[in-house]
Amino acid sequence: MTGSEKQAIPIGLHAVIQQLDLKVPRPVVRSELASGTRKTKITHTEILEQYPRSYQPAEGIVGQLRFALKYEPLDLGVYKNVFARIPKTDVERWIQSEPNGIFARRAWYLYEMLTAATLDVADLTSGPYIDLLDQDLHLVGPAKRIRRQRVFDNLLGNPAYCPLIRRTEKLNADLKKNLTERAQALVSGVEPAVLKRAIHYLFTKETKSSFAIEGEAPSKDRTERFVSALMRADKFDPTNKQSFLELQNIIVDPRYAQKDWRDIQVYVGETLPDYSQDVHFVCPRPQDVSSLMAGWMELMGRLLEADSGVHPVCLAAAGGFGFVFVHPFADGNGRIHRFLVHNVLSKMNFTPKGVLFPISAAMLRDMAAYDRVLAAFSDAIQPFIDYKMDPERRMTVLNDTADLYRYFDATVQAEYLFDCIEDTITRDLKTEIGFLKFFDSALRSVMEIADMPNQRASLLVRLIHQNNGKLSKGKRQQFAELSDDEIRQIESAIQIANESVRE
Repeated sequence: MTGSEKQAIPIGLHAVIQQLDLKVPRPVVRSELASGTRKTKITHTEILEQYPRSYQPAEGIVGQLRFALKYEPLDLGVYKNVFARIPKTDVERWIQSEPNGIFARRAWYLYEMLTAATLDVADLTSGPYIDLLDQDLHLVGPAKRIRRQRVFDNLLGNPAYCPLIRRTEKLNADLKKNLTERAQALVSGVEPAVLKRAIHYLFTKETKSSFAIEGEAPSKDRTERFVSALMRADKFDPTNKQSFLELQNIIVDPRYAQKDWRDIQVYVGETLPDYSQDVHFVCPRPQDVSSLMAGWMELMGRLLEADSGVHPVCLAAAGGFGFVFVHPFADGNGRIHRFLVHNVLSKMNFTPKGVLFPISAAMLRDMAAYDRVLAAFSDAIQPFIDYKMDPERRMTVLNDTADLYRYFDATVQAEYLFDCIEDTITRDLKTEIGFLKFFDSALRSVMEIADMPNQRASLLVRLIHQNNGKLSKGKRQQFAELSDDEIRQIESAIQIANESVRE
């Protein structure tokens, strides 16, 4: 450890957590005073912001909060816990000392929003409005004018449910990738018949991949029902509880269909050799599910409006992952969470009309990455959940945990979803359309050389294509009716068709 690291002093929210001994997940961004110049150090677990000594906050909790509201991304869970611990009068004195101050007004609004209590401070009647969230640090929602503090509430959500997404270098780069335009360029000009077959394949692939992630091989009937649901994803209403119940009933075994949100405690884990449980994720208490989902549905209804200004991928990440973290059903949550991504992307016209990005296929290709994104949330909250397990492996959560799910940081999930979508565009969508173009062109060429039954011609194209443009000696006898010269012509035609698609 260097001398400067030894002298580093925590400031901002991390200092407040330490001073009040709060039992809350630590914010990803950690600030400290250190010798030298202003620096940012990024690891896979945190962002360390180092400030010169001239940034020393004023003494006390209020000084640290003021620093945090000026320089750090918001963490609603931490602020709610802080406001529950410090005297109300401390906050009132702060606001009264600078009633028009940007950071005092942010604290004032947050206090009343998060605690549902009213501070003994008179309404502001003049002065410009300020943003609650700093747009350089956060992805923001549509602004709601709050007259009392003269604040624009530009949070993504509401007091009952509010994820936050931090602006990072990666996310800013992701937002500029124009993935919609890239996908549209792939499908434009494609023959309608070819595109229709490609779309059907992608919908089927998404369905099978989504079930495979859950370790399931669905029956033909369940596959067709889920494909049908995906094809109507843009019509699904995520603000309607009944819509969720109907969807859950479609995708799960009829014995596990539900008529309401779950009323039992569930968790995700694995059974060890001694039959004990290694718990990976504890879901919200059943008594909290209804209020969490009500807040979640309110958020979705507000942000799905065309003029919300929220990027579709970011909303799909916050909504889709937020849903699976609430886990409102005993079964089917994972498949619905991935379905919701398609619901958002199609409703917001991010995917070309009628097309689907098989994100489950991308997730399935790299399950370790998918697991890491889920664990980024579960690992952060797990230490703050007290529970007991009875001999029948039924779990009871002993403390109030709702806020752990209510105010989560969805940044990692948004970055990950961008990667999945880019992967599906460049691999699944491009590959499938390219293959069908090649196959149709090759099949036409084969039929021009030899007037064969369609099924035999298709088999011949497949065998030659799979063997790098040559019919293997072992397969030659299957087409004894064709001359060697015809086979050579067909091989050449298939190679030409393949090269034309690559160009």
